[in-house]
Amino acid sequence: MNQPVEITFVEPDAAPIADATGAVVVFVLADGALSDGASKADDLTGGAVKRLLSSEGFKGKTGDVGVIGMPTGMAANNLIVSIQGTAANHAARKAGAAIAKRAGKDAVTFYGAGDPEAQAQIAFGYALRRYKFVVYKTEEDETSPGPVTFASADADSVARISQPLAALAEGVFFTRDLTNEPANILTTGDFAARLAAMGELGLEVEILGEAEMQELGMESLLAVGMASDDESKLVVMKWNGGGDEAPLAVVGKGVVFDTGGVSIKPAGGMEDMTMDMGGAGVVAGLMRSLALRNAKANVVGVVGLVENMLAGNAQRPGDIVKTMKGDTVEIISTDAEGRMVLCDALWYTQERFKPKAVIDLATLTGAVIIALGHENTGVFSNDDEFCDKFLAAAKEAGEGAWRLPIGPGYQKQLKSRLADMKNVGGRPAGSITAAQFLSRFIKEDMPWIHLDIAGTASVKAETDLAPTGATGWGVRALNQLIEDEFEG
Repeated sequence: MNQPVEITFVEPDAAPIADATGAVVVFVLADGALSDGASKADDLTGGAVKRLLSSEGFKGKTGDVGVIGMPTGMAANNLIVSIQGTAANHAARKAGAAIAKRAGKDAVTFYGAGDPEAQAQIAFGYALRRYKFVVYKTEEDETSPGPVTFASADADSVARISQPLAALAEGVFFTRDLTNEPANILTTGDFAARLAAMGELGLEVEILGEAEMQELGMESLLAVGMASDDESKLVVMKWNGGGDEAPLAVVGKGVVFDTGGVSIKPAGGMEDMTMDMGGAGVVAGLMRSLALRNAKANVVGVVGLVENMLAGNAQRPGDIVKTMKGDTVEIISTDAEGRMVLCDALWYTQERFKPKAVIDLATLTGAVIIALGHENTGVFSNDDEFCDKFLAAAKEAGEGAWRLPIGPGYQKQLKSRLADMKNVGGRPAGSITAAQFLSRFIKEDMPWIHLDIAGTASVKAETDLAPTGATGWGVRALNQLIEDEFEG
């Protein structure tokens, strides 16, 4: 898998700015003052930093970056001047990401300043934005980027704060890798094997096959994958870092490819359906991060891995299937398969683990993209307090999230003449009725959040912290929630 860049933290005396090669990064603080590093660079270059800041083309907003090529009086190829601005975490991350876009493959030396937390977040943003998925590009330059050094007067503090952020970055990268992989590589078996390998990190990993799921009554999940040559699987990952407390449960949809089944999708854009396992990818990345940073919490991650294909034995519109809960579902669209995977996975998770709260993630509906575009994930919940805590965590992590309603009125759209419910409720409020369907598989008094990440899991244009493609949305927000609310 892709590994985040390794950053070495040192005192400034260990990295004299005049001698640093490659790219040198200095900062302008919130009040417009030059940091010590920027002031030294300005002296060495005969005032070039101040001339850049006053130049007509340099806007000087927080996160902006200017580059002075081949700076006189310095060994560096490029002197990068960043407007650090306030110490707000997201602004600092954006500044780090902007630097990453300009740094190239040379060695990079930062001369940090200001609050140690802000400095650590700059390094974190830099690491996140250096992600590339070029596994299958045979002509891609395979030269590794040069070493990254972060010089700071508070080097020990910045390094300490950065340690769990490095674990978080690795979890985000793992999610991005999984989401970017093509379906001929990331089969259900390959996905399960990658998760099983995380047992080396201290996670307890268990894989259920089709026979075991059949015995449990997971006919809904199994019906989705029965036309595929690849066996459907349910993977359980447990992290026990919080004593005897009931765990938080995080459940993900893992449809490794979605043709739509008999309700086949249009050919245009179907290649993007390799990302329909994005929810499971987030669960995997989160669990990896928790293990790497030795989180003091109990968390169980459960993912349903299936492939929705076409064959003579594929489920059809009009079929009626029974869920593990015992409810029956009339299949109106075989392309509404994600909720059929999740309903069994959610019920199994609650029955077996008796969690204190449940969160599910899924690239579930195109309707949520119509509602929120690619800026925000759709958030649905039966518990205002729990939902508010998540939204606060998402804001702190800098990941867009917006709450949408659910309620009994939407259940009317799911009524079936033949079964307990239909699997779709028509075009109106499509993302809401999908969440409403899932709510029927949440036990009474169980705090629950459903995250529809169809618009945020993978995008067609680069974001502040990620290149085009998989974003890893959700790993940072969920990690923040666990830090805030579930770690003692």
